[in-house]
Amino acid sequence: MAKQGRVVQSTGSWYEVAVEENEGHSIVKCRLPGRFRLENYSVNNPVAVGDLVEISINQDDTGSIEKIHDRQNYIIRKSTHNKQGEQILAANVDRAFVVQSIRKPRLKQGFIDRFLVTCEAYQVLPCIIINKMDLARENEQQYAADLVDLYRSIGYDIIPASIHDEESLSEIKEVLKGKTSVFIGHSGVGKTSIINKIDPHIQRPTADVSDYSEKGIHTTTFAKLLPLNFGGYLVDTPGIKEFGLVNIDPWELSLFFPEMLEARRHCKFNNCTHSHEPGCGVIGAFEEGDISPERYESYLNILESLEEQQG
Repeated sequence: MAKQGRVVQSTGSWYEVAVEENEGHSIVKCRLPGRFRLENYSVNNPVAVGDLVEISINQDDTGSIEKIHDRQNYIIRKSTHNKQGEQILAANVDRAFVVQSIRKPRLKQGFIDRFLVTCEAYQVLPCIIINKMDLARENEQQYAADLVDLYRSIGYDIIPASIHDEESLSEIKEVLKGKTSVFIGHSGVGKTSIINKIDPHIQRPTADVSDYSEKGIHTTTFAKLLPLNFGGYLVDTPGIKEFGLVNIDPWELSLFFPEMLEARRHCKFNNCTHSHEPGCGVIGAFEEGDISPERYESYLNILESLEEQQG
């Protein structure tokens, strides 16, 4: 008899599935039949943390995944390190958080903007956390304040935070409560430290960032769905260096920049890329100051990368 459950951890070869029982739930270690990998050859991980699945139980009490239910949504990126295909970071989430640190390692706005484009394209509600504000120098404090003003002005939630600032931690906790969320960011930005602070029952391992390279060490090896003591679930993911976009064509990129939606309606050409064409509504809005230089530069950088992908 098949049992239904939710994938709470994936190591690539084994999947931990939480199966509801009479009192609570049990964890079953499961394998994935090869047919699923063949059916989803473009994706390196056909099963992701957060997936709802049906499993059969073997004689040795391990399981076999027999069915993967349709996903409500998911966060996906292009694989890196010369690997072909794509990687699903988490599935069936209510909110996705991009966590960046103001320094050690320094904040990368391009990473934030690529993350936001993916959330817009795959219908996931995003939130930005700028962590380690206790380390910020005066110019970095102003930079963070400018980012808060920018992203809030175009409708995004953004939280300046520190594990030493109870007010910011309470704000994060309130947004997470009762939801299924995922934390995504580079190694060393403090994703796991925030999790440990907002829910002391979890206590995931952490490590310091190198003062020389300002790069973090991978202490989170595999994505894991963590139940939160105050209600809800949170996927803690390994640090990632890049956020390559998937299944987004150059012509549709501006659809995922909210501040460009109205302006693009005034373009002279239907196939306008908003990069050089005469009579472009987006370029006009940028020149009038309605679109920030940083966001427009991000748009052009992403557009160039998408055009290169298409050859």
